[in-house]
Amino acid sequence: MKKRTRIIKSVVTHLLIISLGLVMLYPVLWMVVSSFKPNNLIFSDTSLIPKAVTLENYVKGWQGYSGISFGRFFMNSLVICLVSIVFTVASCTAAAYAFGRLEFTLKPLWFGIMMLSIMLPSHATTIPRYILFDSFNWVGTYLPIIMPKLLAVDSFFVFLLVQFIRGLPKDLDEAATIDGCGRIGIFFKIIIPLIGPAVVTTALFTFLWTWDDFFNQLLYLTKPSTYTVSLGLRSFVDASGESNWGSVLAMSTVAMVPCFVLFFTLQKYFVQGIATSGIKG
Repeated sequence: MKKRTRIIKSVVTHLLIISLGLVMLYPVLWMVVSSFKPNNLIFSDTSLIPKAVTLENYVKGWQGYSGISFGRFFMNSLVICLVSIVFTVASCTAAAYAFGRLEFTLKPLWFGIMMLSIMLPSHATTIPRYILFDSFNWVGTYLPIIMPKLLAVDSFFVFLLVQFIRGLPKDLDEAATIDGCGRIGIFFKIIIPLIGPAVVTTALFTFLWTWDDFFNQLLYLTKPSTYTVSLGLRSFVDASGESNWGSVLAMSTVAMVPCFVLFFTLQKYFVQGIATSGIKG
């Protein structure tokens, strides 16, 4: 009797989870299916089984905007994301190593200030940042988007890595010191290899957040040749009401591919990094 009850509970639980998952996936499925529909059927036919199928949306969408193909927008986004990953991982791991292992003056105060910066809305610093970058003549380039990441401005990643580093035995550092390894050597030869899952998590989040970023790219990128995927999708939406929704949905589907591939490829490290960092410290 108990076994039967347990089986029923398990079946009901799985059915609820599957139902919730389908509800959450419906908008994505609708977008993918609608990207193959003619423009006149996108909003009139809301079913997931299209009455007519066409690839015209992908052909027109890939042609891009203002004579610049969507492939160019795609490459621009990839370049920004890859550089952002390198800068973020390099700066945040160094800052986390300092907070997690080194001793320096007013260390608790600086760590507290860093944690407070997480709670500061990014929009509160938008105008000062724009004025600063404009004085550097950086507006219209990628520098306002990628250069701050070289200064470990993503406090969330620093905190994530600090929690991971604090969970590593300090005996490893002492053993390396006895063998003649300095602080820099310990960082590269001991710490970095052992915090691999947290580093992968940082890289994955950086890619997703940079790839999906719209506000900063809209604010600083002014020329179509520098547009990213987000701005390229926005170019298909016309304020006059003649928006090419078929191309928007088609290129949105294409834009999701790198995120899905990256997430499912690194899913094991991502889960391990989040779970381990959350219980250590």
